[in-house]
Amino acid sequence: MITEKSTSLQEVGKYAFEVASRSNKILIKAAVEKAFNVKVTAVNVMTVRGKTKVIGRRKVRMPSWKKAIVTLKEGEKIELFEGV
Repeated sequence: MITEKSTSLQEVGKYAFEVASRSNKILIKAAVEKAFNVKVTAVNVMTVRGKTKVIGRRKVRMPSWKKAIVTLKEGEKIELFEGV
């Protein structure tokens, strides 16, 4: 996820990810460590409720999704845009 808030968190060593709704902290930690070759110290998980939007004359509820904020070991970072 690239938002203003998540970009400011990256300066402190925290990264935000949109994850599968059935995943848990242990699976998220293992996946991030394997994918980016870093050491994860903490994982915080939250479910973001879907918003109600008006499409035409109908009110439609957007689906809920799960967000994880991963804290890395001191001195490590994830290069999101390699080669730029």
